Amino acid sequence: MNKGGLLAAFLMAATIVLVIVGTIWPAPSALAYAGGQHLFQSSATPEDAVNSLGQAIQAKAWEKAYSSLANKAQFTEPQFEHDLTGYYSSLLTYATLDHFDVRPLHSSADNADMQITLYWSTVVGLAPVSRDIHVTKNGDQWQVTWPVAKQPVVPPQVIPVNYLRWDVIYPGAGDDWGTQDVEAPHVRIVDMHPVQRAEGVVIMGELLNEDVVPAYVSVSATLLGKNQSPIATESSFDKISHLLLPKQVTPFLIRFPDRSLAGVSGIRMTPFSTLISASADPVIEIDNEHLNPAPDASLTGQLINQSGQIANVAHVIGTFYDKSGQVVWVADRYVDTALLPQTPVPFSIHIPEDLARTISSQRTTVATYSEGGAL
Repeated sequence: MNKGGLLAAFLMAATIVLVIVGTIWPAPSALAYAGGQHLFQSSATPEDAVNSLGQAIQAKAWEKAYSSLANKAQFTEPQFEHDLTGYYSSLLTYATLDHFDVRPLHSSADNADMQITLYWSTVVGLAPVSRDIHVTKNGDQWQVTWPVAKQPVVPPQVIPVNYLRWDVIYPGAGDDWGTQDVEAPHVRIVDMHPVQRAEGVVIMGELLNEDVVPAYVSVSATLLGKNQSPIATESSFDKISHLLLPKQVTPFLIRFPDRSLAGVSGIRMTPFSTLISASADPVIEIDNEHLNPAPDASLTGQLINQSGQIANVAHVIGTFYDKSGQVVWVADRYVDTALLPQTPVPFSIHIPEDLARTISSQRTTVATYSEGGAL
């Protein structure tokens, strides 16, 4: 037999062995998706019950997850699904569950309290959502009591529309959104300074729209070496409010991972702006703001949508200043649920512990996206 025949025989034998192994000891991931059948572990312990529920949610096996609940008679399967993914379009609507963590809180012979943290993979990164759940023993199995959040009901009402609005009239049909025969809005960087962090170089500051028209803005930075040659270029993607109405200010933060200020002799900043249609609605009020000290330093508060329009995505950006008024940090958080009119929604922004003691004041801005609109 030649070498080609030996190789073919070896591959055939290896394939047969793998098929036999896969039949006798099937991989969970294979069974989870083969023929629509899902593999979930038993519910012999409280941890098993919560893990099994998490696996069902991760596989989007809503019927399986719903049927395993101890209190399913209190709500319907669609209500259970919407409780997790939202009743209105939001970041969670098109998210998938990346992974989950289970933490025991308290347990006895027939009852247990657990906490499950679901890490949803959204278009802007992971969105962790924690729920405290109760688990009870039913025979030799444990069942989860799911705490469905009460959906707020907005009463019928008339909300006057008196907000400012700017429309852009283009020269003709088919014009590219980014190609305009008009002067770009005047924007200016009013504060900028670099700092060295453990993860690399961080450049932070503030950008002002000093024009009388709205602008879509962005900022890029280029690190220069000793001979003034470019080292690296990065831009501010999510640590900025891209839509600025006239005279509005946005913070920005640009990261250069694994870079050191020791090798930087200069920084070239490039602000970008273009004219864009915009309106001052919806109006989002920020209520009950509080700076929480270290450890676990954070900025917390509530967002209240004062308009009659649903804000599907809200982006909260915190700018933190020291006693001299200099920006010391910029942090943000996307709210994973839609903002209904007149309905408070909490937010929490983490602050690095080593910077918390230097913060004297803060300013919070909110950018929103509504279906048919833009951030």
